[in-house]
Amino acid sequence: MEENKFKLPTETVELPSKGKFYLEGSALKEGKIEMKYMTAKEEDILTNQNYIKQGTVIDKLLQSLIITKINYDDLLVGDKNAIMLAARILSYGALYEFEYEGVNQNIDLSKLEPKPHHLDYTNADSNEFSFILPFTQNTVTFKLLTHGDEKKIDEEIKGLKKINKDSASEVTVRLSHIITSVNGSVDKKDIREFVNNYFLAKDARAFRSYYNEVSPDIDVKVILTNSNGIEEDADLPIGINFFWPDA
Repeated sequence: MEENKFKLPTETVELPSKGKFYLEGSALKEGKIEMKYMTAKEEDILTNQNYIKQGTVIDKLLQSLIITKINYDDLLVGDKNAIMLAARILSYGALYEFEYEGVNQNIDLSKLEPKPHHLDYTNADSNEFSFILPFTQNTVTFKLLTHGDEKKIDEEIKGLKKINKDSASEVTVRLSHIITSVNGSVDKKDIREFVNNYFLAKDARAFRSYYNEVSPDIDVKVILTNSNGIEEDADLPIGINFFWPDA
């Protein structure tokens, strides 16, 4: 068969980070990626029961759709969310229909925009930033999580649950991976000890709020109608019909 006889349409997806937090030399530094439209091959991925059980089906799908040569693990979580949204729109259209509190909802996904963020870009390439905890005045540095970081967090949480099935360590494990130093110490043992024993709930809440505020991502706040017929602000629920609209 003649090479490139069949052409696939592609689209350029702008990343919420604008590429600011990636190292020089990474294709992600361009602040955009090229992705193709879904084909029958990708529909096979979406119906792969092993991927579904493993919780990797969306990642397998996005890796198949992205044309730009990137290290998928390097993707910031917010940028990955933008690619997932673009994949849904390109594959099944912008109209997303679902139920919320028993009420049918219709959301135009194309109207979702990157959320504004105000992080100092001075050290953007190193992906490390500083925050002074408001109550104890301890200084922590932190990084924005990537897909690779999220995998490590999930693996650690699963490992802890194997040791103790009642383990509820999601918050502390996540904070231990986000924080890169405490009062100048980069020692992992010091960071974990601080997170587990000295991180006041008030400081942790302020830190998480700041982290969410400065992380580049898609703004998924939408107006939904609740069971009382009243409109309210809510986060967009990502249900099974997001990528399986016929389910």
